[in-house]
Amino acid sequence: MECVMLSSHGGLCDGSYDVVSNSPAQPDKVIIDTDPGIDDSMAILMAFQTPELEILGLTTVFGNVTTKDATRNALLLDSVRSAGRPDVPVAEGSPGPLKMVPTELGYGFVMIIANVAEMFIGPDVCFTAISEMVQFMIHLHRCMSPHESLSLLPCQLTPLLVQVFFDLLQPNYPCVGSGGEPRVADFIHGSDGLGNIFLPQPKAKKIEKNAAEFLVDKVSEYPGEVSILALGPLTNVALAIKRDSSFASKVKKVVVLGGAFFALGNVNPAAEANIYGDPEAADVVFTSGANIVVVGINITTQIKFTDADLHQLRHSEGRYAQFISDICKFYRDWHVKSDGVYGIFLHDPVSFAALVRPDLFTYKEGVVRVETQGICLGHTLMDQGLKIWNSSNPWTGYSPVSVAWTVDVDGVLNYIKKLLMKP
Repeated sequence: MECVMLSSHGGLCDGSYDVVSNSPAQPDKVIIDTDPGIDDSMAILMAFQTPELEILGLTTVFGNVTTKDATRNALLLDSVRSAGRPDVPVAEGSPGPLKMVPTELGYGFVMIIANVAEMFIGPDVCFTAISEMVQFMIHLHRCMSPHESLSLLPCQLTPLLVQVFFDLLQPNYPCVGSGGEPRVADFIHGSDGLGNIFLPQPKAKKIEKNAAEFLVDKVSEYPGEVSILALGPLTNVALAIKRDSSFASKVKKVVVLGGAFFALGNVNPAAEANIYGDPEAADVVFTSGANIVVVGINITTQIKFTDADLHQLRHSEGRYAQFISDICKFYRDWHVKSDGVYGIFLHDPVSFAALVRPDLFTYKEGVVRVETQGICLGHTLMDQGLKIWNSSNPWTGYSPVSVAWTVDVDGVLNYIKKLLMKP
């Protein structure tokens, strides 16, 4: 399949781009869905430095940090930016993935519950009813206690059985810890998500609408005009798609940081962290028919700041250079210990570049599906259209997405430096 290049407005072009002459008369509307996170913070601050963009809001999700901490950090970043300017709305998103129990555990997990139910209810317990109850309880588990769930149960269960269910549920999702919260990357980003610099609590507050509501409302208010830069697990975007059946056709573009295409993951050999964080949500988004651009870690790991680049940043006159340098210390030390990289990868800034400077990338189109069970949970697999299949398969009938295939490494690196070192 032939690679194509996209213009700054998403069309086909020869790859040329002039920052001044091609600047739109009206800024492009963007919502950033994010889990900040050090490199998320870099991308967000780059967006604040880009006059071609109108940032409609930040929506938060779990990933690098909990959703609550992501909201705090988004508010902090806006306070760093504001200096008398209007606040950017921050809408808090989902505290966890769409499903709290992976499919591969489903049958065995239901059997455990069924066996316990038989002890308390009797031998006539219906396996199908128990299976439906498990899925219902997964939903309830995300928003209420076992005691509160009792009045809503679709079948007769004793309080003890409900407690057994909740006790069994806690450890069974790969990205959910023993306390019921999603596992976060504090070992990469620090316990505060900002390299352990521990800033004071922000004065600004999140808005009342949740992330999915905010996404749907803004895309409906400006149909065909709003792009989404998705830097974390895709839960909020998937919930917006489920909330409004016309969302996928009304959103201008969704640029996704996620996946590892024909390359190793960074959580395990099969999966990249954002997709692994909510594989069901990723599959919903990739098969929604929306205009999707995916930037995998096979692209983002080609571009990094070396120690020399970090030194240059710290001594630059960039508006946010000192703040970024401070939060990057922890991030850099992790790269040295984990990967032997004396510097930092720029996953989120590269994805931001794909939003604003798509001409610096080439793309291939194909249907992308996400594995939602088994040892390859979170794996992204693309049908490039190289073969005509004799029968239908799970890729059949879905709209293709654009997957970043090659990147102008020097061009993207220089673009990132230009924005981060901009006074």
